[in-house]
Amino acid sequence: MRPPESQPPRVPEIDRAAPLLFIINAASGHHDSDATRQLIETALRTNGRTGELLFARPQDLARVAQQAAATACARHSAVVAVGGDGTINSVAQAAHALGCPMGVLPQGTFNYFARTHGIPNEAALAAQTLLSCEPVPVQVGLINERVFLVNASLGLYPELLQDREAYKTRFGRSRVVAFAAALVTLLGRHRQLRLRIERGTQVRNVTTPTLFVGNNQLQLEQVGLAQASALDHGFLAAVMLRPIGSLAMLWLLLRGSFGILGEADTVESFQFHRMRVKPRLAWVAGSVKVAFDGEVSWMHAPIEFRVSPKPLYLIKPMSADRATGRAGDPV
Repeated sequence: MRPPESQPPRVPEIDRAAPLLFIINAASGHHDSDATRQLIETALRTNGRTGELLFARPQDLARVAQQAAATACARHSAVVAVGGDGTINSVAQAAHALGCPMGVLPQGTFNYFARTHGIPNEAALAAQTLLSCEPVPVQVGLINERVFLVNASLGLYPELLQDREAYKTRFGRSRVVAFAAALVTLLGRHRQLRLRIERGTQVRNVTTPTLFVGNNQLQLEQVGLAQASALDHGFLAAVMLRPIGSLAMLWLLLRGSFGILGEADTVESFQFHRMRVKPRLAWVAGSVKVAFDGEVSWMHAPIEFRVSPKPLYLIKPMSADRATGRAGDPV
C-alpha cells in the first residue's frame, strides 16, 4: 500500500541575521564543553553569524529544546543539536512539533542520522556545513507519536542498548565497546515476543526476539537489507527474526557486520507506511519497553509505527551524496 500523496511542504526561511540557538548536553564535561564553545564561536565569527549557546543537563534537554524551538520560530532562526543520539532526538521532537528548522553538530558514536544527510562527522566541518546550507524537508518516523530519526524497536534491541550504555559508562564510548556489549547481550538469555501485527487489512500473529523498524538507509544498507531503498519515499522498513538460539544470534551478528544479513533465512524484512503492534499476552498488554534513536523507554500498547505526515526541516547540503560508511559498523 502506497502512502497518500500530499503537496510539497513549504520550507521555512532562516533570517541569517537572527542568532542560532545551540543546545548542548552539559553532561559532556567541562573540558569538552569549553572545546565545543570555542569551536562554535569560531565558526560563527568566521561566517559573520551570531548564536546563543544553551547548556542543558540531560534531564532538562526536552524542556530547553522546546523553549529554544519556540524562540527560534519567533525569530525565523533555527535550533541546533550538539551531541549524540539522545540530544539530537530531544531537539528533533521540539523542532518537528513546531516546524522549526534544525541543524546538527554530531558528537555520537555512529552518527547515522548526520552521515545519511551529508553532515560531516568532524565538528569543524559540520559547523561550516550548518552555516552555509539551508533547511531541507526530510522524512521522520513516529512511534506512538514520538519522533524517531534512525530506528525504533521492541524486544532484544532495547535490551542491547541498555547493556551498551552500561558498558560505555564503565569502559568508555567506542565502537569496540559497543560491539562487545552487543556480543554479550546476544549470547545471553532473551525472551521471545508474541505479537499481533496489523498493516491495513493484513493481520498476523508472530513470535520473534525483536522487532526493529528503520528510517535510515545507511544503517540498513550496511547490514545488507534490501528494504533500505524504500526509505525516504514514504515508507519505513521493519526487520524481524524468527525464534533462534544464542549461537544462531551470534551468526546473524557476524552476517550483519559483513553486510549480508538480508540473505539469512531466519530474517524477515518488509516495508510499510503504518503498522500497529500489540502483545498477545494479556499480562504484558499494558506497557512495552521500546527504544528509539538510542533511548529506552516504556510505552502503552498498542504500539503504532508510522511515517510522520509532516517532515523535519533539517539544515543540510541540498544535493549532498549520502555517506556510504563501512559495512563493518555494527547496528
